[in-house]
Amino acid sequence: MDNMHGTTIIGIHRKGKTALCGDGQVSLGDTVVKAKALKIRRIFEDKVITGFAGATADAFTLLEKFEEKLKVNKGNLKKAAVDLAKEWRQDKYLRRLEAMLIAGDKSGILMISGVGDVMEPDDGLIAIGSGGNYALAAARALMRNTKLSEETIVMEAMKTASEICVYTNDQFTLEVL
Repeated sequence: MDNMHGTTIIGIHRKGKTALCGDGQVSLGDTVVKAKALKIRRIFEDKVITGFAGATADAFTLLEKFEEKLKVNKGNLKKAAVDLAKEWRQDKYLRRLEAMLIAGDKSGILMISGVGDVMEPDDGLIAIGSGGNYALAAARALMRNTKLSEETIVMEAMKTASEICVYTNDQFTLEVL
């Protein structure tokens, strides 16, 4: 069976505001199987926004675990992310999950991976997925214009990624805190 490809998620945290944008394409090999998947979600009483790349069922499992960690840690994004990364890496079942997450709230934005990484970007920008590097490069260029809103930066970056990456479409979901 062909590997699942696709997804571009980009996030920005700047001036106490966080915006995440993702595309809707799900591909199996060289075939688009879904064009309007929702890969950006609000969790923890709508106080945290998340985006995922990778196997959908795996990502939903991780989102549930992450929300549990947020509850245990009283909404502390960094502590919940570290706890999830530890469990993800150490648990026999979880470590087989193939997905990555971006999570943000009003305090910051993080990327969480199954190899134990929790990364907070220096410049407030983070991206994952097949078109992530394209979106990240575009967003960095757009940030040079400080008058652009966070929403505009991530949407325009996604447009650029969708024009370059064949696994990224222009059916975007945007969430802002």
